[in-house]
Amino acid sequence: MIGILDYGLGNVGAFYNIYKRLNIPVCIVTDAEKIDSIDRLILPGVGSFDWAMNRLSSSGMLEELNKAVLDREIPILGVCVGMQMMAQGSDEGHLKGLGWIDASVRNFSELTNEKIDLPHMGWNDVQVYKEHPLFKNLEKDAIFYFLHSYYFQEGSDSQIMSRTDYGEVFTSSIFKGNIFGVQFHPEKSHHWGVQLLKNFSELPC
Repeated sequence: MIGILDYGLGNVGAFYNIYKRLNIPVCIVTDAEKIDSIDRLILPGVGSFDWAMNRLSSSGMLEELNKAVLDREIPILGVCVGMQMMAQGSDEGHLKGLGWIDASVRNFSELTNEKIDLPHMGWNDVQVYKEHPLFKNLEKDAIFYFLHSYYFQEGSDSQIMSRTDYGEVFTSSIFKGNIFGVQFHPEKSHHWGVQLLKNFSELPC
């Protein structure tokens, strides 16, 4: 069963509807007790880093979420701010992140000297850097929808799954064991996003 964490942020309904159309068991998780019955999790996110961390902390699910991810090691997919929350922290705010990945979140203005429009909004290519089952059937010509002003600066190249060019190349997806993150929005990315979410449902637990 895939659980979509509903802590008041993110396109929860869009993820739910995609999995229902694919006939893949899915539920919306709104309390800590429900996490125990889940074998895969999606952590959606929109808005600012501190706002998202505050919402998650006040949801009552954070302790059980950490147990599920770090102790039970169930696969989890962070999306957009959900991916950024997996880092140690962000230049966008002052709160600590979840700290699951040795990384930080930086402002695009520090990445390139080129004048670029922010937020990075719209469709862009995603170039697979390291082959992984999450990107099965997406190795060529896959494009995804982005909406963000901060980027994920990972601590190790071994964690990078894909990169994207927006004035400069940045990391657009990462993984570490059972932990996965994508900066783009698969739930808004038509058949490419559906394929990625299907792939996530098929990852071994």
